[in-house]
Amino acid sequence: LAQSLLALFASSLAISLVFAIIPLCHNVVVLAVVMAVAGLAMGCIDTISNMQLVKIYQKDSAIFLQALHFFVGFGALLSPLIADPFLSDTNCILANGTANASSNLPHIRKSLVPHHPGNLSHYDLPMKGMVVTRVSYAFWIMALINLPVPIAVFFLLYKERMVPCFNGSSHPLLSADELALETRPGDKDELSTAGQRPHTAAGHEDLFSCCQSKNFRGASYTYFAVHITGALVLFMTDGIVGEYSGFVYSYAVEEPLSVVHKVAGYLPSLFWGFITLGRLISIPVSYRMKPATMVFINVVGVLITFLLLLIFSSSVVFLFVGTASLGLFLSSTFPSMLAYTEDILQYKGCATTVLVTGAGIGEMVLQLLVGSIIHDRGSYSFLVCGMIFGCLAFTFYTLLVFFHRMYPKPSPELDEASPDKAAVPEDTGQYQR
Repeated sequence: LAQSLLALFASSLAISLVFAIIPLCHNVVVLAVVMAVAGLAMGCIDTISNMQLVKIYQKDSAIFLQALHFFVGFGALLSPLIADPFLSDTNCILANGTANASSNLPHIRKSLVPHHPGNLSHYDLPMKGMVVTRVSYAFWIMALINLPVPIAVFFLLYKERMVPCFNGSSHPLLSADELALETRPGDKDELSTAGQRPHTAAGHEDLFSCCQSKNFRGASYTYFAVHITGALVLFMTDGIVGEYSGFVYSYAVEEPLSVVHKVAGYLPSLFWGFITLGRLISIPVSYRMKPATMVFINVVGVLITFLLLLIFSSSVVFLFVGTASLGLFLSSTFPSMLAYTEDILQYKGCATTVLVTGAGIGEMVLQLLVGSIIHDRGSYSFLVCGMIFGCLAFTFYTLLVFFHRMYPKPSPELDEASPDKAAVPEDTGQYQR
C-alpha cells in the first residue's frame, strides 16, 4: 500500500508540473518529452487505482470501480469546457503589417470542406510575429485544479504513518473503513481471512509481485488464457471508444450525411456525455447485477448499435441516437470486465495490470488503423471497422466465458483447513491488507 500511495503521489504531482510547463515549451522535442512524462504518470495512476480498489474491496470492488470510471468520464467531459473560453477564433500569430490576416481564419474555417482540403493553401497565414493567445491559462488552471490530488494522497500517507519524516501519533484513517466493512453480516470471517492472506502469500505485498516468474510456476494454461482474452476484449472496446470519439466528427461532415461543422462538433461531446451518464447509472446497477452479465449486455449492445448505424447510415438523427447509445453501452465495459476477470483470478490484482495495458494499446492502435483506412477507403469504412471490432470483442468475451468455466475453482476444504482461517488479525491500527 505504501508503494502504491507513493507512486500515486509522484504521478499526480508530475501531472500538475507537466501542465504548468507545457505553455513554456518552445521546442517540439521538449514538448514531446513533457507529454511522454504526462502519459507515463497517467498510466501509473490508472493501473494503481484500479488494482488497489480490487485488492481492498475484492467482491465489492465492482461498485467502486464503476464510481472510479465515472469520474474518469466526468473529467474527460469537463476539461474541454475549462479550456474552451481560452481558445481563439483568430490566428494566434500576428506578423508586422498583417494584423488583419487574423480575420481570414473564420472564413477559412467556413470554406474548408472535406473534399477540398487544398483550399487552405490559398490563404497566407503568418508563421512568425507577435503571439496573441490565452491558451496558456487553460493549462495553468488545469494544473491548479489537479494540485489538491497529490496533497490529498500525501495527507493519506501521513495519516497511515507511511511518511518516514512524519511518524507521529496520528490516527490512521483506513482502519475505520475496515470496521465499516466488517459490520456487514456474513462477511466478517471472509474479510478477516482476506486481511491475513497477503501476509502469508510470498511476494503479494510487493507492488511488482505480478512480474515475478515464480508466481507463474505451476499455473494452468487457463490462467494465462483468462488474462489474454480479458485484455483482448478491452483492447477492442477501449479501441472503439478512442476511434469513435476521434473520427465521428470526420464521418459526420463527409457525404452522404454532410452535417454542418458546428453541429457535427457536438457528437464527441454527446458520446462522452453518455459515457459519463452510463457510468453513473452503473454504480447502483453493479450492486445488483453480476459483472459478467454487465459485460455481456455491453458487448451485445455495441454490436446491435453498430449494425443499426450501418443500416441507417444516411440518417443524421440516428447518428446522434446511435452515438448516445454507443456511449451508454461502452461506459461500464472497462470496470465490469476488470471486476469479472479479478473475480475469476481470486482478486490478486495481477490481471488489472494486463487489462489496463491491453486497453491502452487498443485505444492507441485502433485509432491509427481506422484513420488510415478512412483515408484510403472513405468515411463508410468508419462504421464497418466499428462493426468488425465489436464482433471481435464479442468473440473474445465468449472465449473468456469458456476459459472461466474451465478455470479451476479453489477448494473449500483447503480454505477451512488453512491456518489463516483461525488467525485473528492483531488490531495495531494499521491497514492489514
